[in-house]
Amino acid sequence: MGSEPPSSPQVVEDGGEEDEEELSGGEEADLRSSSGRGSLLTRRGITLRVLLKDGLVEPGDGVLAIHYLGKNFVGDLLNDGKIRWVETGQIFNSPSAWATHCKRLVNPAKKSGCGWASVRYRGQKLVQYKTTWLHKYQPSADMSLVSEEDDDDEEEEGKAAVQADEKNKNTKPGLHDVMVPRRTDRERIPVRYCSLGTRDAARDPHTLVELSAFSAINRFQPFNVAVSSNVLLLMDFHCHLTTSEVVGYLGGRWDTNTQLLTVLRAFPCRTRLADRDSASAVEEEICQNLFMRGLSLVGWYHSHPRGPALPSLQDIDSQMDHQLRLQGSNNGFQPCLGIICGPYYHGNQGVASTITPFWVVPPPEQRPNDYGIPVAVEVTYVQDNFLTSDVLNEMMLLVEYYRTAPDLVQFNQYWCPDTTMMDKIKGSLSCHAPKDQAYSQILEHVYSQLSNMQ
Repeated sequence: MGSEPPSSPQVVEDGGEEDEEELSGGEEADLRSSSGRGSLLTRRGITLRVLLKDGLVEPGDGVLAIHYLGKNFVGDLLNDGKIRWVETGQIFNSPSAWATHCKRLVNPAKKSGCGWASVRYRGQKLVQYKTTWLHKYQPSADMSLVSEEDDDDEEEEGKAAVQADEKNKNTKPGLHDVMVPRRTDRERIPVRYCSLGTRDAARDPHTLVELSAFSAINRFQPFNVAVSSNVLLLMDFHCHLTTSEVVGYLGGRWDTNTQLLTVLRAFPCRTRLADRDSASAVEEEICQNLFMRGLSLVGWYHSHPRGPALPSLQDIDSQMDHQLRLQGSNNGFQPCLGIICGPYYHGNQGVASTITPFWVVPPPEQRPNDYGIPVAVEVTYVQDNFLTSDVLNEMMLLVEYYRTAPDLVQFNQYWCPDTTMMDKIKGSLSCHAPKDQAYSQILEHVYSQLSNMQ
């Protein structure tokens, strides 16, 4: 999907019954002419051209996005305030015109787009930029100029989830247990790194960022990585157990001669992310386990239970901290691998979790206030011969830890109409099977323990 428009792009003006018409340059000038910038603009007078002219937004590729009923749409903001839809190259005169067009593709009955409340600029709703403009240039203005745009998307998506749930109830016994994403789990739309710019304290730290390739930033991956299947199996098992985010560490070896990072063992943290009191004790125990096995700390993992396995801005900063800490431990270069596991994201292919290894390249020296650049790491996966007793014991410890947890996944519920949560975890873990096929019989004991936890 390139961002270049066709030779004769179609300009779409229809924004539905509630569309805000874009004003011509002369009309904008007339609205302000009486007393300069201080004159009151009507709701339809605050356009993208106004925000561009006053520096609240900047033109750019892929800086605009719409998420509606599970579908994502990306647009470019042009210099003249118009929007180019990346998918087709069509040009739209206003946010409402674009939003209405996109939403009608998903829901033909949709009458209006609520463009300013639906379209996001670099992760933030456009209506927030309109509010900022009013606070800055017309502090005495009635804020209803902004609030007239009702964001009905959340209500509509909530209704869609409920309707889907009701439909399932009527089609298959027990499907009232289907794990339908709630409004608090609404999908976060990843943004391109190039759209971030300089660090902004007002930006949501949970904003997800698409990974770049090393080749895209004119670099080679400075190290090779090999990960054992038992590491993936234990990590994936840990991430499946709870609807909350989990974290763990990775043990292995770094060979300076071959520049090969080998990940041999996962060490799940049996603690809550917010429980700082027990975190230090758990980390100390993991350090002792690493030492006893002759391994080094080579990375970490965490889960995004119901979202894409992509790093957030917070993850990028955490990864950079880990990289600097490991590099400073032996006065030489040692990579630190970050892995994100997305077990219950409905955008995954099939039942298998999405597992994303990544690294962070520091920003250019001339732009020290930029975010680090998250890049995808190419990894070789090595199939182990056996499921070791060490891994099996760790799995049982995790079962005991989450046995009474309020956020324990209910494995008798349905992941999708034909697949239970138990089927889901079994199918995902089978992707990391050792060569010895007897592992499946061994794991049945673990699965039976999960069934008894309900």
